[in-house]
Amino acid sequence: MYQRRDFLKAGALAVAGTAVSNWSFAKSVADFPVVRIAADKRSFKSEAVEATIVRMKKVIKDPELAWLFENCFPNTIDTTVHFKTTDGKPDTFVITGDIDAMWLRDSTAQVWPYLPLLKEDVHLREMVAGLINRQTKCILIDPYANAFYDRPKESEWTTDATDMKPMLHERKWELDSLCYTIRLAYNYWKTTGDNKPFDADWKKAMGLVLKTCKEQQRKDGPGPYKFGRVTSWSTDTVPGNGYGNPIRPVGLIANTFRPSDDATVYPFFVPSNFFAVVSFREVAEILEKSSDAQDTKLAGEFKALATEVENALKKYAVYPHPEFGKIYAFEVDGFGNHLLMDDAGIPGLISLPYLGAMSVKDPIYINTRKFVLSDSNPYFFKGKAGEGLGSPHTLINQVWPMGIIARAITSTDDKEIEAQLKQLKMTHNHTGFMHESFDKDDDAKFTRKWFAWVNTLFGELILKLEKERPHLLAKVY
Repeated sequence: MYQRRDFLKAGALAVAGTAVSNWSFAKSVADFPVVRIAADKRSFKSEAVEATIVRMKKVIKDPELAWLFENCFPNTIDTTVHFKTTDGKPDTFVITGDIDAMWLRDSTAQVWPYLPLLKEDVHLREMVAGLINRQTKCILIDPYANAFYDRPKESEWTTDATDMKPMLHERKWELDSLCYTIRLAYNYWKTTGDNKPFDADWKKAMGLVLKTCKEQQRKDGPGPYKFGRVTSWSTDTVPGNGYGNPIRPVGLIANTFRPSDDATVYPFFVPSNFFAVVSFREVAEILEKSSDAQDTKLAGEFKALATEVENALKKYAVYPHPEFGKIYAFEVDGFGNHLLMDDAGIPGLISLPYLGAMSVKDPIYINTRKFVLSDSNPYFFKGKAGEGLGSPHTLINQVWPMGIIARAITSTDDKEIEAQLKQLKMTHNHTGFMHESFDKDDDAKFTRKWFAWVNTLFGELILKLEKERPHLLAKVY
């Protein structure tokens, strides 16, 4: 029985069982070993994805970055997508990688970079529509759960002190999980114009999203959710008799766990509340297209909640830092306490512009970014192998490629982006894939050899640079 923390790999390992040893960096693409899973073993295939790889290998002049893109960008469909038709509707289950379960957050993020290709690939579009359908089923099973199985079976977390059900892998309440399902649905709709996934079940699920988020404002007490686990990891369970540390209801939405699956210190997790403001307005826009009075009413309630959370963030999420000026706190409790840090997980403070929550030019964000990327942030690590955001999830001195990518994807500075590309190139430890984290002084000590989200996120970064800063891909680093 494993969990995410158990995947520390101190050696050169590659995805899908392919080992890469006694290999040094070469000067041309032809010298890089084949580490992508064989075509006949891929779990899903897309002509549009393959065409993108062919095109980008010509665009990316650095042979190693081109090789990384070829391996990473298709990793989600190559290894994690299980697509079928259920009751006449597409149905897609997407495992996270080395854990045979689907996280609502991860599954959305894993397919996200493929959305621009949906108009040219009907099969790919059906796959994403199937994921929306599957996420709807998951929310209807339990809107408080973060990770699910594709069929009823026993989880290693069955004995957790929470309302576990047969389809659940884990039941950690994370607001961003629900926000990610809305992010996928909304952007699928905006890209394709297809509203078939937004059927009666989806609308019922959205009603549960609203109900759950209002419960977790905790205006009428702690609500129905509580969590406990017998564990040696303090961040894997929660205090306060399973409800977490005390909060004062101020309009924000409580999170028992962060996107890293670690317990919050102060339950008002600021990045997810910003994400929720965006998400609530997106789902309202979808619902407003309906002529049904109930849909219009639900849309209005989502918009009202978005405004309430937005106003509470302005009042409670900003901290007057003595060195950096006004910055956004990572977590607050409504009593005036603030946790000052950032985590590589998305949503985090540095990634808020990526999620559409604010502009990179927002003055408080600019100050926050300076804080996050400084030694004032206890989870910003610098070492011989690299520097970047880490997470309590992997303890100290572990840099996350996800944090490096988040820094690059929200940067407006060419030199900063170039530095992150160099780091990503130099810290995959000869595997051709991204990892969850690596030791700041030794990239051979890394966690998770198969983590599809960060692989496709790397592909997304490269495609963003092709569109916005192609000159950066014309260099050899």
